[in-house]
Amino acid sequence: MPKFLIIRFSSIGDIVLTTPVVRAIKNRFPNSEVHFVTKRAFVDLVRHNPYIDKVFQLDESLSHLANALRSEKYTHIIDLHHNLRTTILKLKLIGVKSFTFSKLNFRKWIYIRTKWQVMPAVHIVDRYLKSVDSLDVHNDGLGLDFFLPPDLKSPFDVMPTIFHNGYIAIVVGAKHFTKRIPQHRIVELCSSIKTPIVLLGGPEDETLGNAVALESGPHVISACGKLSLMESAAAIKDARLVITSDTGLMHIAAAYKRNVISLWGNTTPELGMYPYRSGDRSQIFEVSGLSCRPCSKIGYDKCPKGHFRCMENIDYSAIIDLVHKLTN
Repeated sequence: MPKFLIIRFSSIGDIVLTTPVVRAIKNRFPNSEVHFVTKRAFVDLVRHNPYIDKVFQLDESLSHLANALRSEKYTHIIDLHHNLRTTILKLKLIGVKSFTFSKLNFRKWIYIRTKWQVMPAVHIVDRYLKSVDSLDVHNDGLGLDFFLPPDLKSPFDVMPTIFHNGYIAIVVGAKHFTKRIPQHRIVELCSSIKTPIVLLGGPEDETLGNAVALESGPHVISACGKLSLMESAAAIKDARLVITSDTGLMHIAAAYKRNVISLWGNTTPELGMYPYRSGDRSQIFEVSGLSCRPCSKIGYDKCPKGHFRCMENIDYSAIIDLVHKLTN
């Protein structure tokens, strides 16, 4: 019986983007066992996935993890992370046939440094799947998966009654400043959109969320810091549409086939991580032709040029017009 180990240590978005590979392998080999290894912080993202039979977590010790994995006697390792630690882990599990995803880091470096578009016009999900082509595993066209725990409390517990008839989710948080929608632009969106709005972000975004809600009116509430990641995912699942920058919650919204209005700052869709098979009225907003963009494949704590035009110069009036069309 085939026994697969899939490796993806982080992050939220990257792990959600691996789910078509997990599903495709399990469906291609229904009698197989599929295990997944990730960091402790991301275990909940895969714990409830019915296509995964067992989850391992990486703590501080790679050797301890390798010892636990060695006893499983895998037939295949699928490395969708591909860094030094995953290379060491595969060496420690020597003798197991491995398949490794190509991160195209040199191409990314050229693209970011020269702005010369050398990235393939292929989404990262399809590149993940390409790495297991030889197993006769193919894209089933069903998009991303995200599974919530069955006992999860409803996010409506923190929402006024008017939100039960439908709301928009706006993701205000992002790990890096240069991926975040500026506060005054979020206020502009919230003040111009009269549909109830839920602001989503982590505890670090609580002050921002409260300030935006206070400025925008009673139809806007901040759930930043009040909901867990899984509860935020449940709020996205029930949203009429989702406005977000390039974040992990963007990919969760795509998994639920929400209409996603995505705003792109220092990163670009050409890096291959735009919303994958989201709602059919999803749309990307960005400032095309900006000579400094992309400035990073990840992000910075501040705009390297000091002007942040990639986010400031997005056509927010067009976003407001689109929201009105999608909600009326």
